[in-house]
Amino acid sequence: MEIPVKTITIDARGRTHPFPHFWERMFGSGRAILSLRESYRKDMRSMKRITGFEYVRFHAIFHDEVGVYDEDKQGRPMYNFSYVDQIYDGLLENKIRPFVELSFMPLKLASKNRRHSFWYKPITAPPKDWGRWEDLVYQFARHLVERYGLVEVAQWYFEVWNEPNIDFWSGKPKSASYYELYDRAARAIKRVSRRLRIGGPATSQAAWVDSFIKHCVERRVPVDFISTHVYANDSAQNVLGTKEHVPRSEMIARAARNVYSQVKLSALPDLPIFWTEYNASYTNEVNITDAPFMGPWLANTIRQCDGLVTMLSYWTFSDVFEEQGVVKQPFYGGYGLIAAGHIPKASYNAFKLLHRLGTKRITVDSSSALATRRTDGSLAIAVWNYAPPDEEGSSQQIGLVIRNLTGSHRLRIHLLDRHHGSALATWERMRRPRFPTPKQQRLLRASARLPPPKVKPLPRDGHVPDALDLPVHSLALIEIVR
Repeated sequence: MEIPVKTITIDARGRTHPFPHFWERMFGSGRAILSLRESYRKDMRSMKRITGFEYVRFHAIFHDEVGVYDEDKQGRPMYNFSYVDQIYDGLLENKIRPFVELSFMPLKLASKNRRHSFWYKPITAPPKDWGRWEDLVYQFARHLVERYGLVEVAQWYFEVWNEPNIDFWSGKPKSASYYELYDRAARAIKRVSRRLRIGGPATSQAAWVDSFIKHCVERRVPVDFISTHVYANDSAQNVLGTKEHVPRSEMIARAARNVYSQVKLSALPDLPIFWTEYNASYTNEVNITDAPFMGPWLANTIRQCDGLVTMLSYWTFSDVFEEQGVVKQPFYGGYGLIAAGHIPKASYNAFKLLHRLGTKRITVDSSSALATRRTDGSLAIAVWNYAPPDEEGSSQQIGLVIRNLTGSHRLRIHLLDRHHGSALATWERMRRPRFPTPKQQRLLRASARLPPPKVKPLPRDGHVPDALDLPVHSLALIEIVR
């Protein structure tokens, strides 16, 4: 049966608005100590090359494996910043700044040895002495300023804890004890310098934002930004407080709009909004995070979140990641954009293509397209064929018409789908080796590479010759250049 052509018309001189690349300024990663590994740094450098990202966020800078906090025989605090320096030196040498998450509780400072179920067992308990928690944060921030200089550290961000509304924080009552944790950390940071930036509440499921702002205003506690998290398979009940079904394709944007409204209606309506974790899934789903599904899902999420967020930080850039233990095979539904063995996933290539979008967004009447203008005047257009991961979907034929172009232009058409820019099918044909040999890894990396774009002239009437054939879960990036 012949597939009908859906035509998308783009006015090259049409109305535009600024389109900052909010989706590629920051990425999450495995915990702090992992950043000392060469495999981590190699993946980080790859992401830097394709996106130019500026910040990385990770858990557990205060975990005992980093060695920051200890006590002498008399119980007096001792601080050791040796690994902290190596961790942050490694980031800065690669022109990436830390988005510092102040977590978790050192054992000798903890009121209880209450641990999270993660493989590295972070301590979730409040401090045994609130004054010592405040001093830990103060000494930590003061050391950073002494080592790197105030001009540098003033460009970082400090976020208090991770997801205190769930099992990463065992203080009681939940919110009141977290606010004590936050207040003392904020005071400590600002004692070092008023120029240092502090924020929270770093919650899961977009929780506490309005009450957190109210608390900070009423108690006159410093706050420079809002941070929170959401995953596309979170429930509407947990995120929005409703019983409706929100599809995976809309959940991130629905949460973003809700938080945006809360901030705008608050006493601090101009606070930046950082989504310091998001992804299409918080569970291990190979057919989602390891698959070409991520291309159209990411593009559609970016389309919907434009104007609602300051930064959208994908969790995570690499599967050098051990929350569930040591990685046991390259494709297991991990969060990362790069699988173990430095094998790029389809999601990595989606970010690579979306980086080519311009900084001015052109209005277009389509829920499956982003049209942009770049600084040199060329156009970059993303179109995609989204279908839910549990549905078979079908191919689409997309016709493009570009109005109000003058002169001669060429098309460069890039395609990401199951057979272009995805190593997953190759791994499956290999019978899913858990520990690929060096030769197999090379083959997987080769199959992950995007092919060169198809290049063809654009007729002067602006009608792109031949409709784009988009298989289900595919993403195309079309550049229109002179």
